[in-house]
Amino acid sequence: MKKPDGLRRLLIAAVPGLAADPSRLALFIDKGRLATRANGSLSFEYRYTLNVVVQDYAGDVDALMIPLLAWVAEVQPDLLERGEREPFTFESEILDGDAADVSINLELTEAVRVLRRPGGGYDVTHLDEPGRDDAFPDVCGVNLWQIFLRDEIEPGVTIVPEG
Repeated sequence: MKKPDGLRRLLIAAVPGLAADPSRLALFIDKGRLATRANGSLSFEYRYTLNVVVQDYAGDVDALMIPLLAWVAEVQPDLLERGEREPFTFESEILDGDAADVSINLELTEAVRVLRRPGGGYDVTHLDEPGRDDAFPDVCGVNLWQIFLRDEIEPGVTIVPEG
């Protein structure tokens, strides 16, 4: 599964304090399921809940939620199209006046195409999500995560969310 790693890299780069201590960020895959893609095919789809936990988070919660929401818009945009427009859920344990443990749950999918090679073996390809227009059209064609990260990342560092 590729999405958890891409999200980890983005959050460490974008959320103040996580780059200095990335051990405060933990990701867990819960309720993993495998759905077959078609009869007679070995292609399938991972379906799982990704639990993102940030421990001892003392920053502004918006600095955590905005890059996460931008990542969802880029990598799992169907979550923004849910009936209630609630792309993920979260819980927080307030530790003291300045810090909290924050737990975020995202329902993710990853499609995998599996093709048999004529001489034996398989070719496996993790497919990108279907293309959609930017969920934030007033941002002049630039993805929200790119705007958010523009001044936050050292020059020369490029963050590319994986699909």
